[in-house]
Amino acid sequence: MAKDINRYARTKKLLGQILKEMKVAHEGMIQEALATQRAEGGQIGQILVRLGHIDEGMLQQGLARQAGMEMTDLAGLELDEDLVRSVDANTARMFNIVPIRRDGNRLTVALSNPSNTAVLEDLRFMTGGPVEGVLAPQEQIDKLIQKHYGGAPDSMADLVDEIVSSAGGGGGGGSRGGHVDLEDAEAMANSAPVIKLLQYILFQAIRDRASDIHLEPFETEFKIRYRVDGALYELEAPPQHLALPLISRVKVMSGLDIAEVRMPQDGRIEIGIGGRPVDLRVSTLPTMYGESCVIRVLDRSVVSLDLSQIGLRDAELTTMKHLIKLPHGIVLVTGPTGSGKTTTLYSALNFANDVGIKIITTEEPVEYELDGIMQISVDDSIGVSYSQCLRAILRQDPDMILVGEIRDKETAQIAVEAALTGHVVFSTLHTNNAAQAVARMLDLGIEPFLVSATVEAMLAQRLVRSICNGCKVQYTPAADVLQELGLESTDLHGKRFAYGKGCRACNNTGYKGRSGIYEMIVMSEALREMVMNGASSDALRDQARREGMRTLRESGLLAVFDGITTVEEVIRETTDL
Repeated sequence: MAKDINRYARTKKLLGQILKEMKVAHEGMIQEALATQRAEGGQIGQILVRLGHIDEGMLQQGLARQAGMEMTDLAGLELDEDLVRSVDANTARMFNIVPIRRDGNRLTVALSNPSNTAVLEDLRFMTGGPVEGVLAPQEQIDKLIQKHYGGAPDSMADLVDEIVSSAGGGGGGGSRGGHVDLEDAEAMANSAPVIKLLQYILFQAIRDRASDIHLEPFETEFKIRYRVDGALYELEAPPQHLALPLISRVKVMSGLDIAEVRMPQDGRIEIGIGGRPVDLRVSTLPTMYGESCVIRVLDRSVVSLDLSQIGLRDAELTTMKHLIKLPHGIVLVTGPTGSGKTTTLYSALNFANDVGIKIITTEEPVEYELDGIMQISVDDSIGVSYSQCLRAILRQDPDMILVGEIRDKETAQIAVEAALTGHVVFSTLHTNNAAQAVARMLDLGIEPFLVSATVEAMLAQRLVRSICNGCKVQYTPAADVLQELGLESTDLHGKRFAYGKGCRACNNTGYKGRSGIYEMIVMSEALREMVMNGASSDALRDQARREGMRTLRESGLLAVFDGITTVEEVIRETTDL
């Protein structure tokens, strides 16, 4: 199913082209909206509405044509109770759908998001018959949901009770022995209560802006955790025997082999939750007590690809824009996994994206689709590696290239060749600070004179949690905290420190969202000569500091003084070196 959705997404006609065919928009409007999208992000249809070029009705008609769905008007529609009961309240609210008619065993539901075809497949399992989707205005669907599904949603306990009741008090066993009965696993995965429970877990995590959802079976318990702003939180856990059916359901949705529990597997799910598209990347890993499953949430609505919004200070932003416009060279972004490197690179490409520039990326995997940019997904399992993709890209006449990661000598060599032949190359490395990027390139086997000639800048970064604006409080830090930061009380004149007390808006964590802190080295003649002479990373870093480089710790302190983050976050994410 997921593969069919992905194939459809690649072949469907662009919304702008459809609106032009409908004669409700012309090329100038589309180009203006695309320029706004590159600068601010968002969906092209909503941008056109915001600019006043089309109204919501025109957008809905265009989306209906794009999806090959019928457009319907729900004004004045009355639903009988039997029809309402065909879709449970949680599903209706989570996915913004409402049943509108039944012909025999065929159910027709109205939805506002035409990309939400995965929920139609779930409804087929839940209702036991064919399900057809039609598009309707969001406000009409909202009114019907409020009218017929008002009241509190089901809780985790309610959904677990439903599963236990439907199974006669039993449940799926574990898979410690490495064997799963295919028919049992498939039946459990496709049962309505299990589908509803997984929908609830996904909705809770995505509502709370989770970046990852962890489903973890242990000997005597089953844990569900999700990561928000880099920190893990635990959900109310269902009984341990539900691990197998829930993870099997995830595998079914992502097109994985549910009978294979001895090998790691990777898959992808595209769904719409709360009226917006969400991309889920699934990874399973065999453990002693069953498969561990991690779902990476790629929610475009909570990620800003605006270069000016990722945390760069004014001088750093000006330098970054200059680097993007270079005619050739390599720009390296470094940091540990989860430090925001990909978002920084995407934001740079989004800023550079123009009809006059050919941009090609090679990534593992492609995380966000960018209009106007050619994106290639690396797949080592079929021999499509970074180095192979990069060689092919150079024959496609690009101006700018993104390499997801330089991880071996061959990829590094081709990146250097590309820079020497008039291309701008952006890529990532795993190092602790900016200066170590040079040492890493040398470790990969690149000659010092080539590193000196091609590398234009190194940017190290970390993500720190931002203080929630709804409960921000100013305070004066204790002397031991100042000592750990290397500050004296005399350094605090005019400086402000803040923290979040915790409120409903931030789930009582005191934090909401994350911001980047950066350490940027732009190669000078002195630094290039030091690289040629084999200088150490520490020597390069000392020279960069003499030339005005700000360390990660110093950038973090500026964010603290600006009231963006807390002292604890900066201490946790940086060292005093």
